[in-house]
Amino acid sequence: MVTVTDTAASKIRELQNGQASDESGLRLAVRGGGCSGFQYALAFDQQREGDQIYEHNEVRVLIDSQSLPFVDGSEVDFVDGLQGAGFAVNNPNVVAACGCGQSFRTAE
Repeated sequence: MVTVTDTAASKIRELQNGQASDESGLRLAVRGGGCSGFQYALAFDQQREGDQIYEHNEVRVLIDSQSLPFVDGSEVDFVDGLQGAGFAVNNPNVVAACGCGQSFRTAE
C-alpha cells in the first residue's frame, strides 16, 4: 500500500487543477539511475494495464508492477523547506541513499 499525506494530496489536487479524468492519477515509478542505483519518477499519467491503484486523500496513485516491490509501504509527502519545495517519498524499503537524497538502494 502507498499513502499520500494531507499536504501532498492538497498540492496534487492543486496541480491537477480539475484536469484529472477517471483514468488518470499520480504515477509513482522507480527508474535506474543516480549514485545509489534507483530514482523516483513522479508524473501525472493515465492508468495502464497492470497498474496497481491506490486511492488516498482523494488522490489516485498509479504504480506499475515492476516498481511496486520497491515502493510498497511508502508515503508520498510534500515538503517546503530551506532546501526548496517538492514531493518526497518516505520509503521503508530504502537501506541506503545518496547524500543529496535523490537516489536510493533497497535490500533486494
